[in-house]
Amino acid sequence: MAMRPAIRARHSRPVPSIPDDTGVRVKTLVGADSGDQSQPTGTDRTGAAGRPGRNPYLAVLRLPGALAFSATAFVGRMSMSMYWLGTVLLIASLTGRYGLAGIVAAAGAVGYAVVSPLFGRLADRRGQGRVLTRQAAAFAVGTATFIVCAELRAPAWVLLVTATAAGAVMPSLGSMVRTRWSALLDGDAARLHTAFSLESVNDELIFVIGPALVTFLAASVLPASGVGAASLLCVAGTLAFAIQRRTEPAPAAPSAPAAPLTGSASRTRRTLARPTLPASGLITLAPAFLLLGAMFAAMDLSTVALATERGHRAASGLILAAFSLGSAVGGLWYGSRHWRAPLGRRFTVTAALAVTGISTFWATPGLLALAAVGFLAALSVAPTLIAGYAILEGQAPDHRRTEAMAWLSSTISVGVALGSAAVGHVIDDYGARWGLGLAGVFGCSAVVTCLAGYRALKVPGPVQPGTISR
Repeated sequence: MAMRPAIRARHSRPVPSIPDDTGVRVKTLVGADSGDQSQPTGTDRTGAAGRPGRNPYLAVLRLPGALAFSATAFVGRMSMSMYWLGTVLLIASLTGRYGLAGIVAAAGAVGYAVVSPLFGRLADRRGQGRVLTRQAAAFAVGTATFIVCAELRAPAWVLLVTATAAGAVMPSLGSMVRTRWSALLDGDAARLHTAFSLESVNDELIFVIGPALVTFLAASVLPASGVGAASLLCVAGTLAFAIQRRTEPAPAAPSAPAAPLTGSASRTRRTLARPTLPASGLITLAPAFLLLGAMFAAMDLSTVALATERGHRAASGLILAAFSLGSAVGGLWYGSRHWRAPLGRRFTVTAALAVTGISTFWATPGLLALAAVGFLAALSVAPTLIAGYAILEGQAPDHRRTEAMAWLSSTISVGVALGSAAVGHVIDDYGARWGLGLAGVFGCSAVVTCLAGYRALKVPGPVQPGTISR
């Protein structure tokens, strides 16, 4: 692929470029934190490809293989919105206890959170296809075992063990598909911004469809049918995604073995070899996403409980879908624009806007008002997630990019686990409105975390064209 001399390397390496239709390049987003406010020559806000009126989302999906891997990842990620809620509905239907249901769902989320970064590292080193096919098979077996144990009214500790095992092997397609976009569009920051926005909008559409579907299945068919459908979609989508080898990022080349060292040199090597984070922004993003995950879990469970208290449990899926629809609309708008503000500032501001609205949920007078306020508050949710992933894309080196993004997926899952366990007991003891209040507390804590760790959110910008990175 031809190299463009005007494009600088991000991690001290040459960056390939995908040709666009006009031969000009839109201002990079990864350089926004560097303070460069200059306008690119010959471009405007007419789309990522520079052609007036051209839809930037269609432009990236027309790239070879893009539509196929994005669509199959969409199907495989349906489990994000269905599996944990389906677990809660299954256990709550069988036991009548939201506290226990939240703990079991939390156990599965913890298993996912602990193991998914390891699978991300394996995918970087050995290839996505090899890792995902094995994960899909293990997840199918793990979910089937969990459902059987739940239907047989197994003891709580058995449910915890089987839920944890199933969650540990759940494929992390969100990080995999974003890494695939990064490999396909490396060096084209404008299109990469559009692609990441597209995937975040897909995530929100998943949360529009999933909660309503899993609630309908669990309430109208069988309690276990929601979890079963989530597992089936995950396995089918993962396998279809894994077999697309043409767009799969190349595994990282193994480093050559170094000569053995002795004495002080050996001690120095051991010091240098200590594990490091794949991106410095994780110092702030990891706890912030954990708290956001706890907020989302508290919102979901409290909404289900509130609808149940009002005698309209089936409506809870529609209310959750309204939340996600608002987030999808916000993500589509955000992704269609090119921004001058630094990514760290965008992440913090959009998180604060979302939390401001969510903090009012406890005071809404009814289910319809909750759905309306939730739609408005959620307009800033997808932009928050887009900016968080974009920060890591700009900071992490290529050979650790999947691992970095998997850290975000895992920390938000830990937050879902902690939030589910905490809010389940709050709902059992005090009612659903207190659970919605707890969601606001989690969200405010996330914003405080962003402000305290704002410096770590800076993304290194490109240097001037025509120079060599050292």
